[in-house]
Amino acid sequence: MSTSAPTRQRSVLGSKDRVKTAVAAAFGTSVENYDFIAYGTASALYFGAVFFPESDRLVGTLLSFATLAVGFVMRPLGGAVGGYFADKHGRKPVLVAAMTVMGAATFLIGVLPTYGQVGVLAPILLVALRMIQGLAFGAEWGGAITMAYEHAPWHRRGMFAAIPQAGNPLGIALASGVFAWSSTLDGSWQWRTPFLLSAVMVIVALIVRSRLTESPEFQEAQATGSTEKNPFLATLSEDWRGILRVIALRVVESFAYYSTATYLLSYITDRHPDLRSVALGAITAASILAIAVTFLAGALTDRIGRRPLYIAGCTAAILFAFPMYLLTNTAQPALVVTVFIIGIGLIHACLTGTQGSLLTEQFRTATRTSGASLGYQLAAAIGGFAPLLAAALVGVFGWPGAALLYLGAAVIGLVGILVTKETWGRQERERVLALVTEEHRTQTASGTPTGEVLPSPSR
Repeated sequence: MSTSAPTRQRSVLGSKDRVKTAVAAAFGTSVENYDFIAYGTASALYFGAVFFPESDRLVGTLLSFATLAVGFVMRPLGGAVGGYFADKHGRKPVLVAAMTVMGAATFLIGVLPTYGQVGVLAPILLVALRMIQGLAFGAEWGGAITMAYEHAPWHRRGMFAAIPQAGNPLGIALASGVFAWSSTLDGSWQWRTPFLLSAVMVIVALIVRSRLTESPEFQEAQATGSTEKNPFLATLSEDWRGILRVIALRVVESFAYYSTATYLLSYITDRHPDLRSVALGAITAASILAIAVTFLAGALTDRIGRRPLYIAGCTAAILFAFPMYLLTNTAQPALVVTVFIIGIGLIHACLTGTQGSLLTEQFRTATRTSGASLGYQLAAAIGGFAPLLAAALVGVFGWPGAALLYLGAAVIGLVGILVTKETWGRQERERVLALVTEEHRTQTASGTPTGEVLPSPSR
């Protein structure tokens, strides 16, 4: 969907709070991703033995990854609920609520009793908290991206929407770094500490998000009566094609991450326990690199369009599927680090940096959060099974099974972007740039601060 025409209520130069909003959204997404990724890391390294000790090694790993997948199953429901309220009542309240719920669930995981202490009640409580995590995380993404996108200057929306996306690898880096450090602690503190520390970050994030202003685009839609009575039903009836496109585009990115950072971490640890610290350090380094690459990818889409970069990312994933395991199987630390750098720091970051604007632009303002969130989280629910499916396929076919799974997801993504129209083509870029230039000239001549809107001329 093309960018809508400017109005007297909105400036093509974005709101005066555009930078603060994007940074606050990024801070929040980093905390949310820290919480969610902490669970994935703990599932790969600890939960099989802590919560399913009576199972053999393979079954324990499968059960641990199954609890990981449960959270992903809940994410579409969270996306639907969060999108509904964000499109009907505003983006900001959803962001604050999602952060609160996510933080509480993550902290409680850190104080859970183990199987050895309370028996079967331990995994039941773990699954319940994982479901709550999934609901909160599902509600988070759409509101954060939409807020950054709708506050942004029209010719820089790719870059601004990539800022909260860059919060994803920041949260991943924090989680991986904390787990690398906590692995030096004794006993259950190795896995409990990262969950308990999230409480501090959640409190800071809540303070930051509570000070945000509402999306100007949503405020305009609300003032003109153009919001939907039921955004969820409107999205399903009118924008279902957009939802399908988002699912296809998101599947490759979701599989690219969880097949690498979660399953490959478990794969390496099981076969080469001495490489655990190397792999964790590599994920941290790759995630730090991904922060910059995500931002740069979003900025580049403002210059060349959304499709070219996404096509490049999907193609790279296809080419990397088998080399990823061939390099890992050498057990050479340098090559293991290279795998994570390429898989997370380059391929995954290229896709996430493009997604913020690409997926958002598939929908109009009144259904934007609902449509983007629902498609995004449905794909995440599929991608959440990547570690479980990879582990099962490796049990039958060996490592080529996991490589084929990664390859299949990449092909789906490539097909998805090839059938998706460019939302930021040359003509649209030139049209918006002309509007930006004209408004900037007008505001400069009148002394109006950039990002504020001139009052309507009297008649």
